Amino acid sequence: MSLHRHYPPDLYRGTTGEATAWLRRADQPPDTVSAAGVTCEFLATGDQTTGRFGLYRWTFGADASGPGPHFHRSISEQFYVLRGEVEVYDGRSWVTAGAGDFLYVPEGGIHGFRGGDHASMLLMFAPGGPREEYFRTLARGAQMTPEERAEFMLRHDTYWV
Repeated sequence: MSLHRHYPPDLYRGTTGEATAWLRRADQPPDTVSAAGVTCEFLATGDQTTGRFGLYRWTFGADASGPGPHFHRSISEQFYVLRGEVEVYDGRSWVTAGAGDFLYVPEGGIHGFRGGDHASMLLMFAPGGPREEYFRTLARGAQMTPEERAEFMLRHDTYWV
């Protein structure tokens, strides 16, 4: 068994490189704002990264909020705390994560998060599923019947435990 890891196969086969980078400016307004003041900025969507990943900046409102324990079957989720403290559930217990702390959750890993006091974190999903509709729907507080909510969660690969 080789101890050396190899890079994945080349996706770009040109010889000169391309000018294909793009920049999302920090002064752009959030993509979603909930009634509780929680914001989500779509830094890099799955569509923009050709499905490789989705990256979002999540900023909590003044009061504590966040989802309880759940898992995803098709995507991993990563959390990187930028500011403040965020309670993260690692599948065993709730732990406090502070600025600079990172939590990786593989597919099927039970997790949750909650924060307040305007704490901020990066959320990354890999591969990049279409999370934008999920975030927009939750932010606007869409009213759903129990059946509609169950279908919505299944469509967005979210399974509550």
